Amino acid sequence: MADGLFGYPLRRLFWSPPVFREWSGSTALMDWLESPTSHIFKINVPGYNKEDIKVQIQDGNVMVIKGEGVREESHGAGKDTVWHVAERGTGKGEFSREIELPENVKVDQIKAQVENGVLTIIVPKDNTPKPSKTRNINITSKL
Repeated sequence: MADGLFGYPLRRLFWSPPVFREWSGSTALMDWLESPTSHIFKINVPGYNKEDIKVQIQDGNVMVIKGEGVREESHGAGKDTVWHVAERGTGKGEFSREIELPENVKVDQIKAQVENGVLTIIVPKDNTPKPSKTRNINITSKL
């Protein structure tokens, strides 16, 4: 029924656990790919260098990505200047993303790099079998 009503793309929004805990509405758009050995995050960060970006793990499995940089000032914007379009914004450019990582990752081996305006974060998977969360209780005739 859910597939007929909502279809595959919307099903994840309603029936999956939250993946994104916070999104600042910034232009730091993200792709999340999964390979057999890792999760790969690619985030648009044009104009930011590695000193402007912080990647942190909080609460055990929440990856927090923050960027803070100075956007270019308006050159030649004096009294005689007429603005026709101002889409890029002015002042301080900031973004923040919080992503809840799956349980099967190695948070101590995360690597990140910025190149050509794209932040790439590699989160290796932990493929070792986890102990079962199911525990059998022995039943006796007397307590």
